[in-house]
Amino acid sequence: MAALSIVKKHRLSHKQAKAAAEKVAHDLHTRFQIDYRWEGDNIAFERPGLSGELQVGRDDVRLDCKLGFLLSALKPAIEKEVHKEFDRHFGASKA
Repeated sequence: MAALSIVKKHRLSHKQAKAAAEKVAHDLHTRFQIDYRWEGDNIAFERPGLSGELQVGRDDVRLDCKLGFLLSALKPAIEKEVHKEFDRHFGASKA
């Protein structure tokens, strides 16, 4: 199993950040049949070969997940897609 951990700073209110996280989770559910559930400020998600959590903080979001054997080979592509979705929903990083 490969681990994937990504942290993204945001400037949204906590309520807006949770709404953005819901959009990300719903999109993943629609596109990849990933089941998810809210646990406080966190979204736990899973499907065969993938499990993890998206934590919504006051000024950042953090994705921690474990990729099964088959998805481990796709880790770089998955990381790239996660960064793209985080930029889209939580705002692009400022240099």
